Amino acid sequence: MQQGQCAGIEPAELARATQFIHNVGQSFDAKVVGQARLRESLLIALLTSGHLLLESVPGLAKTTAAQTLAESISADFRRIQCTPDLLPSDIVGTQIYDAAKGTFETQLGPVHANIVLLDEINRSSAKTQSAMLEAMQERQTSIGGQEFRLPSPFLVLATQNPIEQEGTYQLPEAQMDRFMLKDVLDYPSPTEEAEIIRRIDAGVFTREHKPPAAASLDAVRETQRLVQQIYIDPAIITYIVGLVYVTRNAAQYIDQRLAGFIEFGASPRASIAFSQAARARALLHGRDHVIPEDVKELAHRVLRHRLILGFDAVAEQVPVETIIDAILAAVQTP
Repeated sequence: MQQGQCAGIEPAELARATQFIHNVGQSFDAKVVGQARLRESLLIALLTSGHLLLESVPGLAKTTAAQTLAESISADFRRIQCTPDLLPSDIVGTQIYDAAKGTFETQLGPVHANIVLLDEINRSSAKTQSAMLEAMQERQTSIGGQEFRLPSPFLVLATQNPIEQEGTYQLPEAQMDRFMLKDVLDYPSPTEEAEIIRRIDAGVFTREHKPPAAASLDAVRETQRLVQQIYIDPAIITYIVGLVYVTRNAAQYIDQRLAGFIEFGASPRASIAFSQAARARALLHGRDHVIPEDVKELAHRVLRHRLILGFDAVAEQVPVETIIDAILAAVQTP
């Protein structure tokens, strides 16, 4: 067996992982109405130690979803509202002088939690964004010359509001690349919206209505280990690399007009994200191996923030998803 394929997992391990996913899913659905893709994206990011960027208008249950996931696995949850005056020390922590003792004491910031919600990350300054993204990448913070490891598991859910750009700082492309997935949330259906109102009337979202945790952090870490054992065939790895390659050489494979909108294709981080996320999605669907549909279902989420489009695409209102679909159609499925 070639390196990187992984040998698969035992049936008993698969059964435990399936039960874990079922329990967490039930706990999630008890509070969050609809949003099945958001639940899948959150679990993929959690089980692969990745991070998730969400784009949606306000009021689509992003905070509720993150907090509910944290409650379901007994995780520590923190929400950070990003503003232009937010400082890096407000996120990672700082040293405070204790006059009584005559010494400095370290106070850890809210990033030292298992699940961190960065609300409207593009409202914080570039310096603050950089501090947060460094913590995401290095899994540690540095305060007063001392390093502090972040807890495990560690998941950052960052949000952006697409309808209000005044007073915002666009995330640089290189920093966007550090998010494993980017998801775009849709409005709920009329039936789902009516169910939300019914649950509010029933008191489902009150602090007192907190169901017991469905799993433990140890179960999360064990399932993370199993994700790495999911089998991925060399043909699917070739398929993943082929998709990413076409993003960099689109003019040779897709319609010239669509190819002309791409300024820069995806980096190797896209291939890594595809392989890791596909393994997690396979496990979420009860399989010990990756299938091509896992890759296809993840294509928008893996590539939409990694394809850099030019001004013409914005001017002509060409969605990045249209170009991704053309790339999918151009690469033969194994």
